[in-house]
Amino acid sequence: MFTRTIEPAFYDTDALGHVNNTRLPAWFELARNDLFKLFTPDLDPGRWRLIMARMEVDYRAELFYGRDIEIRTYLTRLGNSSFTVTQEAWQDGRMANLGHTVLVQFDHQAKRTVPIEGELREALAAHLQDTETVEA
Repeated sequence: MFTRTIEPAFYDTDALGHVNNTRLPAWFELARNDLFKLFTPDLDPGRWRLIMARMEVDYRAELFYGRDIEIRTYLTRLGNSSFTVTQEAWQDGRMANLGHTVLVQFDHQAKRTVPIEGELREALAAHLQDTETVEA
């Protein structure tokens, strides 16, 4: 599992006084950089090997300015060429948001999927969790 701490900025909040729901997909993407580096270590877009097939976010509780948010990132499925990344946003000891993103290893020039094999598969498998929610 990868973890990343986010310090919400004032501009992340909305008129209702909590973190705006549009921030979570952006923070989840930022936290996926650790996984992206397994595919493209220097994050060079010219050598990018992934595409996104699906993204969903469950908003379970509000997040607030002035308190750090921990993003936990792990895999809940590892298929032949695709995998599901599950992410949790935690604040003050409770999970506030849960997201799932399906990513596919893809050859952009050939326009086809590519199997996940060898050391890459082993590196991804190290972050595979049995459950969708990892408790604190």
